Amino acid sequence: MDIVLVTTVIASLFFVIGAAEPLAARLRLPYSVILAVLGVLIGAGATFFLRTELTDALNPVAEAILGLPIRSNVFLYVFLPTLIFQATIEMDIRRMVDDWVPILVLAVVAVVVATLGVGYALSWTSTIPLAACLLIGSIVSTTDPSAVVSIFRSLSAPRRLARIIEGESLLNDAAAIALFGLFMGFVMLGMPDPDLGDALAQFPMLIVGGAVTGWVAARFAVWLMSLFGRHELAQISLSVALPYLAYIGAEQIVGASGVIAVVAAGLTLNLTGPGRLPPQSWTNLRELWAVLAHWAGALIFILAALLIPRLLEEVRAADFVLVGVVIVAAIAARAVILFGLLPLLTLLRASPPVERPYRVAILWGGLRGAVTLALALAVTESILVPVEIKRLVGILATGFTLFTLIVQGTTLRAVIGWLGLDRLSPIDEALSRQVVAVALQTVREDVARSTENYDLAHDIVRSEAIRFGERLDAAVKTAEESADILDRDRITLGLIALAGHERDTILARMRERTISARMAEQVLANADQLIEGAHSGGRSGYQRAARKSVAYGTVFRAAVILHSRLGLSGPLARMTADRFELLLSQRLILRDLGTFIEGRIRRIHGRRVADLLRELLARRIEAVETALEGLRLQYPGYAEELERRFIRRTALRLEEREYAAMREDGLIGAEVYTALMQDVATRRAAAEERPRLDIALQRIELVRQFPLFTDLKESTLKRLGRALKTRYVNAGEVLFRKATPAKSVYFIASGAVELEMAGQTWRLGRGEMFGQMSILMRKAHRADVRAIAPSTLLVLDEARFRRLLNRSAALREAVRASAEKRGIDPDTLLMDDVGEA
Repeated sequence: MDIVLVTTVIASLFFVIGAAEPLAARLRLPYSVILAVLGVLIGAGATFFLRTELTDALNPVAEAILGLPIRSNVFLYVFLPTLIFQATIEMDIRRMVDDWVPILVLAVVAVVVATLGVGYALSWTSTIPLAACLLIGSIVSTTDPSAVVSIFRSLSAPRRLARIIEGESLLNDAAAIALFGLFMGFVMLGMPDPDLGDALAQFPMLIVGGAVTGWVAARFAVWLMSLFGRHELAQISLSVALPYLAYIGAEQIVGASGVIAVVAAGLTLNLTGPGRLPPQSWTNLRELWAVLAHWAGALIFILAALLIPRLLEEVRAADFVLVGVVIVAAIAARAVILFGLLPLLTLLRASPPVERPYRVAILWGGLRGAVTLALALAVTESILVPVEIKRLVGILATGFTLFTLIVQGTTLRAVIGWLGLDRLSPIDEALSRQVVAVALQTVREDVARSTENYDLAHDIVRSEAIRFGERLDAAVKTAEESADILDRDRITLGLIALAGHERDTILARMRERTISARMAEQVLANADQLIEGAHSGGRSGYQRAARKSVAYGTVFRAAVILHSRLGLSGPLARMTADRFELLLSQRLILRDLGTFIEGRIRRIHGRRVADLLRELLARRIEAVETALEGLRLQYPGYAEELERRFIRRTALRLEEREYAAMREDGLIGAEVYTALMQDVATRRAAAEERPRLDIALQRIELVRQFPLFTDLKESTLKRLGRALKTRYVNAGEVLFRKATPAKSVYFIASGAVELEMAGQTWRLGRGEMFGQMSILMRKAHRADVRAIAPSTLLVLDEARFRRLLNRSAALREAVRASAEKRGIDPDTLLMDDVGEA
């Protein structure tokens, strides 16, 4: 084929891609629908001009279009890894983890249910073998939710909902392709009725093998990228090679799922890349992949649509009935998941609630796209599949895809309007009015500065200032006097604005490189949780998200167990260092928010809301300081090393800015500027390196700080340090309840706990102990005890506590004071213990 013609066709396709997006926006239709329609028109037009006798002038172009080397492997090995890999490196993994249950349900369970539903429905209504029916079910089970996600985003739907749909789209391709491979094997082997149990038993091995392959490939790639620290183009080139090698390795060498390998590789790079690559390199890498994914997504749609006329050439009247069966069965299977299983998971608190209108929109927005067409094409290309089955697979998959794109896709926005999802709620309307008021205040300040700088005519400035001031006053008055907004909603609006400003501050600090990109990702995720918590739960939702941001997570506790029981200190050292840096970053950000409350929130929502927000901010700062103090006690000096690192990075940023200003002013030339910036880059690389944390828990130093142990000998202190066990607890966590057996005594290294007994409440803080009374009285616990802040506790078992009590006068005095406070005779307790000793 003439290379000039091929190049012309491909360039023309890019021209179509460029025109499709504004056309979709103008027609208010999903972008994928426009691409599919254009692809069908191009394919049908090429076929028409090639076969018509009206003219032969366009035959070379038509032959070039129809002769493009479009095979199923082009979609599966070239385009699909690009789309999946880009989605994974853009994904907010920490937030996806919060919603892993509904994501897996929609991505895996829904695919299996759709495959079985469509397969058995076709088997009951036709003479097609069951294996071929299940093959068709796997082909049409994967969804392309890009249309509904884009519309949800334009309607300001809950971020969590869009995140769930994006997570589904990432994993359901892998599940569907894995099932496709299983049933394709049965069809090619001529097994009409496969053993479904054996087929599904192979499914987990495909997933695990792909995940391991992708993880290993990504770890190796990240290691190479870290070696090429100053060669950004080399790092980006390695990232381009990674998904394709992972896909091919999993499919051709390991015999596992290539899609899962790409997902695992992308997630691994997402988690480790920000900490191992320079911030600008990571940003440029993601931007390049965004462009590649845009092109791949558009090309996969338009090239697949070119094949539709060819796949429908042998359609018969009876086939329309089977297409209808596929449509009904696929929609019914998805409805079972959305309206049956998801509400059940919500009742079990395993999934966030998804309102009925959104479930209807997700159901109707389950469009099928290029992956379905690519899998159908793979069947039609196989010489081992019977001719009639190839014909039916091509027609049924294509017909169903066209129905979802043309019928569902074109009516999706109307359905969303019918459901009322395109109308703002009262609180969203109030938020929009607040945004206008705050924005206009900022604009007025910036315009005032600009007019001073440009020395404009006084009369013009004065008249425009009056005009703008009137608009601003009207906007502020509208925001303040909304009669339909309750006081609690004003508080919610203030919290959303505060969390939004916190996110903006984080981004600014990240650009200034005063906090690392790795920590910025985490604090950004925390800010997003604050926004969503405030939006969905008001003050209580905001506070829950704030507590979670400083809490010890499940992974951290698992690292503690690995260290204490198996002696593996690496994970705990890394996570403790991350926690140190995270808390320092949070403290840095939170201290900047007070000015925003006084300058913006007070002007919009009044003094009472501003005072409440300042109080909530003070509590957050206190919680961060408490958590940070707990780490400082265990690892003296490490926080100071991190603070010195912060100062060095800040100084380098300011130095870099000064050199740039001198270069712009012409004070230094390009050669001098380049040499200075290279020197700054060298010192920055050293400053970016985080100091190593020695994880050997310095309990002896920690124990020395307890007033209870001041009179112990050095040898006793060392034995005590080895005997004490560390326990990390979060705010609200119950340590033990009344009537449970007493086995240990707890010493508070940091944080605070609350004891509730007989209607009375006591609060204990750093340096105090609890649980000793039940031990000494040989009774079950008489109080409920819970943490009221993230706390670090040192735990001592009963036998060692009794021995320690006989050696420490200060400890005996503390026990005496505690007993007297509760109305218990301390002499009885202590004499009994001494007698035992």
